[in-house]
Amino acid sequence: QLVESGGGLVQAGGSLRLSCAASGRTFLFSNYGMAWFRQAPGKEREYVAAISWSGGNTRYADSVKGRFTISRDNAKTTVLLEMNSLKPEDTAVYYCARRRWEKAAVIAATAVNDYVDWGQGTQVTVSS
Repeated sequence: QLVESGGGLVQAGGSLRLSCAASGRTFLFSNYGMAWFRQAPGKEREYVAAISWSGGNTRYADSVKGRFTISRDNAKTTVLLEMNSLKPEDTAVYYCARRRWEKAAVIAATAVNDYVDWGQGTQVTVSS
């Protein structure tokens, strides 16, 4: 089970740090790539960032590159998303999910179907 937290209301230009905690021992966290997606009202869920199972590789959507940073702590079974220079267009529900297959690469895995075990999401609202 994945549980997201850290969302909230922030002004444009501000920062937030999202956390995704894995629990329940349903999978070996350290063997799976993890990703963040987001979904704004009326829009499809879109890819934000991903990190490999080892933490050695990351990838970002062009819209967040240079502003967001994904990281993971395998000992704490947690993946983080540091979000800086937030914009109103970053407003969405943010979800984390794990890579469908164990030790599979994340570099080219940007589709919703590449991931499973979605959390319930955390709302991020950026005011202008």
